[in-house]
Amino acid sequence: MAGTKKIKTALISVFHKDGLDELLKKLNAEGVKFLSTGGTQQFIESLGYECHKVEEVTSYPSILGGRVKTLHPKVFGGILARRDNEGDQAQMAEYEIPAIDLVIVDLYPFEQTVASGASEADIIEKIDIGGISLIRAGAKNFADVVIVPSKAEYGVLLDILNKKGAATDIEDRKMLAARAFGVSSHYDTAIHNWFEK
Repeated sequence: MAGTKKIKTALISVFHKDGLDELLKKLNAEGVKFLSTGGTQQFIESLGYECHKVEEVTSYPSILGGRVKTLHPKVFGGILARRDNEGDQAQMAEYEIPAIDLVIVDLYPFEQTVASGASEADIIEKIDIGGISLIRAGAKNFADVVIVPSKAEYGVLLDILNKKGAATDIEDRKMLAARAFGVSSHYDTAIHNWFEK
């Protein structure tokens, strides 16, 4: 397990944009490149920052009404690749997979949608697939990747950035990974409970 890791590229895919602007400002000042989709990409560009489209990396558009955007080997390879594994690095080069060092996600508001009395069809559309997969991938590879699993952690990352610049220690990454699995566990439990009812 390597210790300090530099953040060079961030994949950002969030439902709630509030509170993200301060984080983006600091990451941009640290020279971090942004990669995003849809509304998040438009939000980042509206603040005046350059943002690469995920579609430019995958060469696939967002399909099925937005149900499939980030689910692609070039995205997940970039998150899950072990930086100290020669085989992984060789495959990244072979398949032109860019390394992703930071993943920022804020999931579709499933519980809020249920609480609002929405229709079953609307509730089902708020079951996040790509986001939860990004969270799990980033958390699994905490040895190399920083995962911010909800807007509740925006401030946590900002504190780290303000203290250390665009670099994190293994302890930072492991703490955020633990939070990430807490977020995914809570989210899946809420979905399970709704189906059980």
